[in-house]
Amino acid sequence: MTVGRSSRLAPAVPIEEMDRLLLLVVAAIVGLGLLMVVSASITAADRELGQPFFYLTRQIIYLGIGIGVALGCLLVPMDVWERSSPIMLIVAYLLLAAVLIPGVGREVNGSTRWLPLGPVNLQVSEPARLLILVFVAGYVARRSEELATTASGFFKPVSLVLLACLLLLMEPDFGAATVLMATAMAVLFAGGVRLKYFLLLAVPMAAGLAALALMSPYRLRRLTAFLDPWSDPYDSGFQLTQSLIAIGRGEVGGVGLGGSVQKLFYLPEAHTDFVFAVFAEEFGLLGVVILVALYGVLVWRIMSVSSRCAGAGALFPACLTFGLGAWLGAQAIVNIGVNMGLLPTKGLTLPLMSFGGSSLITCCAAIGIILRADLEQRRLANRPKGRARRVRA
Repeated sequence: MTVGRSSRLAPAVPIEEMDRLLLLVVAAIVGLGLLMVVSASITAADRELGQPFFYLTRQIIYLGIGIGVALGCLLVPMDVWERSSPIMLIVAYLLLAAVLIPGVGREVNGSTRWLPLGPVNLQVSEPARLLILVFVAGYVARRSEELATTASGFFKPVSLVLLACLLLLMEPDFGAATVLMATAMAVLFAGGVRLKYFLLLAVPMAAGLAALALMSPYRLRRLTAFLDPWSDPYDSGFQLTQSLIAIGRGEVGGVGLGGSVQKLFYLPEAHTDFVFAVFAEEFGLLGVVILVALYGVLVWRIMSVSSRCAGAGALFPACLTFGLGAWLGAQAIVNIGVNMGLLPTKGLTLPLMSFGGSSLITCCAAIGIILRADLEQRRLANRPKGRARRVRA
């Protein structure tokens, strides 16, 4: 296939060469996120910290760091990401293992998911998920023939991803493990794995996840609360019932920005996991339709980048962007589903909207990588064919 060396591409990154619709959608979602963070947290921050704009200020700082990280990722050629993919897996393992070391990881609400880094805490599952997706995409690019023809080619990367999921479950972070496994499977499927191998793995995986949910009293309580939150609306079902009340109060047009009642000490985690419920209350069904459409356009543009990369024979960028799009889309669906009572509570943020530095910065890094893949394909498409060189896939 005919491709060019990405490392020889011009270092300048003019905005005219980027997917401007993708940039506009990301900017719109981030802007709505800042608006909802201040709206959902201003009362709680004033009461608890005496600083009404505490969470907004931190989110703006995180966004500034995220933009810097995105720009850094945008300047790294895709072949560098591909060559570094085995190292990415090792770094991910180190992060996930470090948080489990007594005295190193920080426990919050019964889960040890954070590494304290001075004044902030890093939720290791966020960068680890990105790093593992880079590894899986790199594996697909290196072993595409083995992956498509042999069972061992499929089960090797699956076993490595399962190890990462096991470390996540030890935190415990059931939601992050589920999303990681689902997106990794999506990348492998896009890479040409035969359907029968997925079917062989699907039954034991489903049985294992069900056993994990039933054996843990905490997860079982969440599951029963999801099935009938109104049976115990003041204890196990409190969070979900308050979310449903908030969404119901929004009706068609919403109660207006800042008019939410449920955020006033009724709805827990109003500015993080349940920011969608506050958004639905304040902007109503019309606002929800617009927000869902924005996420739909985001995933569509990312998948378009993946399709162009695949059409050009660039397997690694195609698989990686596909995985990143599947991850962002799946996490948005899960978060919205949890807020609406369609899925059990998972503790997953709404990408690019919820408060949280780890999530926001990692999402910005993912967007930077996607833009880099898109930029390289646009430049290669505009090059004279005589300047391209043939390389093996």
